[in-house]
Amino acid sequence: MKLTATEIKAAKPKEKAYKLADGGGMYLEIFPNGTKSWRLKYRIGGKEKRVVFGVYPAVTLADARGRREEAKKILAAGGDPGQEKQADKQARVLSVQNSFEAIAIEWHEHKKGNWSEGYASDILEYLTKDIFPFIGKRSVNDIKPAEMLAVLRKMEQRGVLDKLKKTRQACRQIFTHAVITGRAENNPVTDLAGALKAPKQKHFPHLNVEQVPAFLNDLNGYSGSLVTRHATRLLMLTGLRTIELRASEWSDIDFDKGIWQIPAERMKMRRPHVVPLSSQVKFLLEEIHQLTGRGKFVFPGRNDAGKPMSEASINQVIKRIGYDGKATGHGFRHTMSTILHEQGYNTAWIETQLAHVDKNSIRGTYNHAQYLDGRREMLQWYADYMDALANGDNVVHGAFGKRA
Repeated sequence: MKLTATEIKAAKPKEKAYKLADGGGMYLEIFPNGTKSWRLKYRIGGKEKRVVFGVYPAVTLADARGRREEAKKILAAGGDPGQEKQADKQARVLSVQNSFEAIAIEWHEHKKGNWSEGYASDILEYLTKDIFPFIGKRSVNDIKPAEMLAVLRKMEQRGVLDKLKKTRQACRQIFTHAVITGRAENNPVTDLAGALKAPKQKHFPHLNVEQVPAFLNDLNGYSGSLVTRHATRLLMLTGLRTIELRASEWSDIDFDKGIWQIPAERMKMRRPHVVPLSSQVKFLLEEIHQLTGRGKFVFPGRNDAGKPMSEASINQVIKRIGYDGKATGHGFRHTMSTILHEQGYNTAWIETQLAHVDKNSIRGTYNHAQYLDGRREMLQWYADYMDALANGDNVVHGAFGKRA
C-alpha cells in the first residue's frame, strides 16, 4: 500500500522508531522525538545500503517519490545514489567555501594586519557595498571577465573613480589569492584596467623653491599656537606624513642619539621609520618639550591632551597665513623631494626618508640602516638650506650626497 498525505500527517511518535513503507524500497521512519525522515533502501553488489532524502514536511511525499525515481535511474545506470548525493553535498559545500565573498573575507583577514585600520575598513566597505551583492555567492571559478567588468562599471557610472580603482585592485588580489590557493584557474580582473575609467591624478598643492622664503617668513610671523607653528615647520624639515608627525609620542624621540623613531603601526606601510634629527629639528622639539613634555603626545589635542592634535591643525595654520590652496602639509614632501633631487642627493636616501617602500622588502630593511648616516647629512643640509632661504642669504648650490 502506498502512503497518503493524511496517513503521514497522522503518524505519531512511539517509544521506538518505526517505519511506514511507500513501496520501491522507500519508507518514512518516525523517531521517538517526532522526526519523520524519508529513506530509501537499495542493494549494490548484494550489499544493502540506505540513502536519506530528507525530513517531512520540508520534503513532501511528492518530493520524496521524485527523489526515489531519480535514485532508480542512477541504479539502472550502474551508479550509487548514496555516493552521488554525498558528492552533490560536497560540491555544495565547496561552492560556499569557494564563493567570492568567502575568499574575499579570507584574503582581507590575511592582509589587514599590514594596513591601517581605516584603510582595512574602507576596502571591506567597498566590497560589501559594490561587489558582494552581485557576485558574492558565486564560485570564483565561474566568474568571467565580462561579468566582473559589468559589476565594476556600476561604480564607474556613479563616478566614484577613486573607489573603483581601489576596489578593482582588491578584486584582482582576491582572485590571485584564489588562484594560488588552488580554488580558481584564472583571474578575470587582470586585464580590466584599460576598460575602465581611471581617476584623475591628484597633486597636493605644494611650494616651489621660489615660494619657500615668503612662506617661511609668513610662518615665523604666525601669532597662533607655538606648538602648531613648530609642527608645521617640523613637517617641512622631516618629510613625514601629517599623521606620522601629529600622533608622535615623546617616547619616540631620542635626543641623545638624535633620532625620531616612528613605530610600524603608525606608518602608512606598516614598517618602522627612523628620522635622523637635524640640529634645527632638535631645537624645535626641545622648545615643544617645554610646553608638552609632561604628557604622552608631542603634539596633544587642544581640547583633549589625551589625544593627538587634530588632522586639520597644520592645514589651518597654512590657511591662516594665506596659503590656502597653495600649500598643504602633505605637499611639503613633494617640495623636499624636488629640492633634494635637484641637489643631486642619492635617490635611495630621499625615498627612504619619505618612507616610500622598497619593493624588495629584504633590501628595504638593509637600506634602512645603510642610509641613516647619509640621510642625517642630507637632512642637515636641507634644514640649513631652509634657514638660508628664510634669511634671504645667498645660497650656494653644490653637488651633494652623490655617494651610494
